[in-house]
Amino acid sequence: MHERNVFDPNDFQGSDSERIAQALAAAAPRYGTVRITRRDAADGRAVWLIDEAILLPGNLTLIIDNCTIQLSDRARDNFIRSANCGIGIADVEPIENLHILGVGNAVLLGAEHPRATGDAVKTLGVRSYGTDAGKPGERQTGDWRNMGILLARVHNFTIENLLIKEAHCWAVSLEKCTRGVIRNLAFHATQTRLIDGVPQTILNQDGLDLRAGCRDILIDTLTGVTGDDLLALTGICLRDSPAGTLDHGVSGGRFRDPANDIQNIIIRNVIGYSAAGHHIVRFLNTAGLGMRNIVLDGLIDTSPETVTDHAAIRIGDTQPAWGGVTPLGDTSGFQIRNVFSKARSAILVGGSLCDSVIDGVFNANPEGVALNLVSGAEYFQQVDVAHVRDVDRKPGAAEVAHTKA
Repeated sequence: MHERNVFDPNDFQGSDSERIAQALAAAAPRYGTVRITRRDAADGRAVWLIDEAILLPGNLTLIIDNCTIQLSDRARDNFIRSANCGIGIADVEPIENLHILGVGNAVLLGAEHPRATGDAVKTLGVRSYGTDAGKPGERQTGDWRNMGILLARVHNFTIENLLIKEAHCWAVSLEKCTRGVIRNLAFHATQTRLIDGVPQTILNQDGLDLRAGCRDILIDTLTGVTGDDLLALTGICLRDSPAGTLDHGVSGGRFRDPANDIQNIIIRNVIGYSAAGHHIVRFLNTAGLGMRNIVLDGLIDTSPETVTDHAAIRIGDTQPAWGGVTPLGDTSGFQIRNVFSKARSAILVGGSLCDSVIDGVFNANPEGVALNLVSGAEYFQQVDVAHVRDVDRKPGAAEVAHTKA
């Protein structure tokens, strides 16, 4: 038994994926730790090149210590996935006490030639890049395997101190996870990537996504640039769906099930922008699925002059594809404070919002607005608004616009 139950894949033999899997197998029965350090091998390659997802059980700590883990061109899988979910796993059993920690320069890097990118409605080679495009027997759309870190029904978890570059879809996606801390994540993706000297489109490059059923989570410090929304809370369940299929989510869900509600989320210090002009933070829930008790304190839009995001913060949507505007009460208990924006709208309300507070919002875009009620004032009730202004308005004026999304 290793001292302190800490195992290093460098001490094992085989491919990079096999060495990491052996270290995990040694650590798991002991509630141990796997520490991945700079790769040590005769071929001299320092980067860990994995062909499949690193599968993490509960009661385990994974430390990525000053090294890079990259998906190989053979991989069509996540960087990291909780071991309780996957293809054909129809019953996702909960696991606990899972911690993913970066030390120093800890990097997760997408493949040089990704086999697939984008979400489950993006056709490979048509809407989003993928070398599997047109190949017989291969799924011709993206799916959850393109997500970087994917955890489902994990309770008491930590993800911290990682740089995630060129993710094939959402960099981190959490489904039905609770009692977690996410801290100091950085992202780099721009929706376009040079591959063999040719610009290629890679869609759905969100940073962090909290999906249906996530509760009691602290998010502290997200930075960088993403191809899509930097942070999204997306409570979407428009129909019953089974677990274990290649769809948007790996854990499935039931339509209008209260267990899908997203609630009790604290978000601090979001510093970055969407390179493709989407949103920095997006809150989206479908009718019958609650999103409640959300605190967002501190957002700084760092977009350059060449990029203008649609909104720094977007709440809800009017589009039928997302179920339209949520009924009053489904989206409530928000506290949004201290927002600096360069976007067209600092805060765009496209759905309903009630019993909430908006305080301290400044839009520095002279052609933008601070608060944009796309869905109409009838869906914006019992919301205290203070210290909201545009760059060319008098201090203290609450500027509210009503425009199309």
